[in-house]
Amino acid sequence: MGVTDVSKRILLGRKLRSTQAGETLLPKKVAFPVFASDALSSVAYAPDEIFLMLSLAGISAYALSWQVGLAVAVVLLAVVASYRQTVHAYPSGGGDYEVATVNLGPRAGTTVASALLVDYVLTVAVSVSAAVQNAGSALGWVSGNEVLVAVVLVALVAALNLRGIRESGPLFAIPTYAFIVGIVGMCAWGIGRDLLGTLPDAESASLRIIEADGYAEGTLTTVALVFLVARAFSSGCVALTGVEGISNGVPAFRKPKSRNAASTLLLLGVAAIVMMMSVIALANRMDVRYVDPLDLDRLVQADGAPLPGDYDQPTLLAQIAGGIFDNFAPGFYLVIGVTALILVLAANTAFNGFPVLGSILARDGLAPRQLGARGDRLAYSNGIVFLAALAIVLIVAFDAETTQLIQLYIVGVFVSFNLSQLGMLRHWTRALRDERDPAERRRMHRSRAINAFGLTMTAIVLVVVLVTKFLEGAWITVLAMGTFYLVMRTIRGHYDKVGHELEIADDDQLLPTRVHAIVLVSKLHKPTMRALAYAKAARPNLLEAVYVDTDSRTTDQLLEEWDERGIDVPLKVLYSPYREITRPILEYARSIRAAAPRGVVAVYIPEYVVGRWWEQLLHNQTALRLKGRLLFTPGVMVTSVPYQLRSSAIAKERTEREFARTRPGDVRQGRVHDVHSGGRRRDLS
Repeated sequence: MGVTDVSKRILLGRKLRSTQAGETLLPKKVAFPVFASDALSSVAYAPDEIFLMLSLAGISAYALSWQVGLAVAVVLLAVVASYRQTVHAYPSGGGDYEVATVNLGPRAGTTVASALLVDYVLTVAVSVSAAVQNAGSALGWVSGNEVLVAVVLVALVAALNLRGIRESGPLFAIPTYAFIVGIVGMCAWGIGRDLLGTLPDAESASLRIIEADGYAEGTLTTVALVFLVARAFSSGCVALTGVEGISNGVPAFRKPKSRNAASTLLLLGVAAIVMMMSVIALANRMDVRYVDPLDLDRLVQADGAPLPGDYDQPTLLAQIAGGIFDNFAPGFYLVIGVTALILVLAANTAFNGFPVLGSILARDGLAPRQLGARGDRLAYSNGIVFLAALAIVLIVAFDAETTQLIQLYIVGVFVSFNLSQLGMLRHWTRALRDERDPAERRRMHRSRAINAFGLTMTAIVLVVVLVTKFLEGAWITVLAMGTFYLVMRTIRGHYDKVGHELEIADDDQLLPTRVHAIVLVSKLHKPTMRALAYAKAARPNLLEAVYVDTDSRTTDQLLEEWDERGIDVPLKVLYSPYREITRPILEYARSIRAAAPRGVVAVYIPEYVVGRWWEQLLHNQTALRLKGRLLFTPGVMVTSVPYQLRSSAIAKERTEREFARTRPGDVRQGRVHDVHSGGRRRDLS
């Protein structure tokens, strides 16, 4: 086993056979935390964004927070209900992309795919950045190192997913359930203390917020207030991100896949709404003051004095937990710990959805085919690595600031939501044309009504988001979506063009008029003799050896030895005044081809086979360059003739050891069998 294999084994674990793919399917109790962690984790930053936006008009605007939260909850329920119809109608895992492609056409499908790809990247960047900010509320050493910590966390989650969903699923289950218990428990305890009259104020309750320009009391117009509420609503709608992940991950569920996915969606929606509304209610009861972390100058002390220069504003959850657990520090650290952890693991939803979507796009010719290849652990490794790289770029570019990244968020989500719901409406309309069973028709009408309501809600949100966020940074998302769209259409055009060129024509079965074979000679030795023998065995119409003269003395010695050994193949010498090797051979091959356009030039290149990586650097470099050039020459066929040096036995023995190694479970699973000789035989089936 080589160094690379050992490293992969340590990082990723043992390889899995293709037949073990069924073993990676998830039961509902594991699928819920794996696919719902993104939407659930938004509880950690969606209320923050609502309060942050309303703070522009001062403390009095916080009274509108519960109405904004309720509006977000209504949209979330509508989207969950709509996607429950989707997972039943399209259980293959294509989700919004498949719905749009099948019902609205390839261009709509590509638009959805570009939106989802951008959304998945932002999901990782936003979730991890929010995790780092929450961790900074309890761990002082995180402050100032947010970017570094976030990058390390992304790499860690990517590594866990490269090991395969079967192993990463249970790992994510415990923190997700701990987060639900922690938040629900905190809220229940806080509500109980409120009923008993012992709920304390938040640590920021004594502070005062200075209204932003144009939002001061007495100058705030009705239009400005409506626009402010719309901004808060659009920011709060980040709570809907991640809902579509389940529709893309249906294949990962155990059977019955659609029913299990639909149940998970319902549970996700209920849990997210309960936690979000509880946090908003407690934030109001505890008089939390929260402003944009990039605009802390608007937050001052009660007497108007500025805050200390090193003041670090805790997150909304941190302030609530700090107040509720004022006499129980472990409770505070538990809530902050599980919140930071769930935010990191929320990125796992994207690491499950992005590679699956990438594999589907690769299958449809809209993405490089490497994205459709499974790795050693049956995960789409290339997609995982690509997602991690893009997320790290965003985190570094925006300094891991959640507030800045949020401005890029949800545009892509709601573009896909709208096209998906529109596609489902057409799906049910087409299905009703052919359906005659009254009960089935009633079910379809009900499903179509649900999707119509969902489309109405998501369309309103998309308009609000574009109006309120476009100049705040959403234009970057639109630009990124357009870029992904153009790239995917270009890739599809390339694959279509290649496919058309590779179609078999009538003249493709015609034999060449002649085969002119040339054997390249660097010196007269065993590899040369073997190449000459192989060339003779192919019985070409004309065979000759070719040598490039870069030194007259060496050339004379070769010609003399050639004659002494009586080799019956003519040796042609190509003169090279500038000591080039590649150019004379290329020009000679092209001249042969030009003289016989319907013929073939077969070039045989002797090559050494060595066993150590550093030995490869010492041999075959000229051959590699020459082959690379010859491949672009029409009518020229290149054949490598290997000659195994003694060191190649090292590589052979290494391969045989790996082949013969019995792994745990091989005998039990039938991959290794006893044979009558008492040895072992590995089953390659």
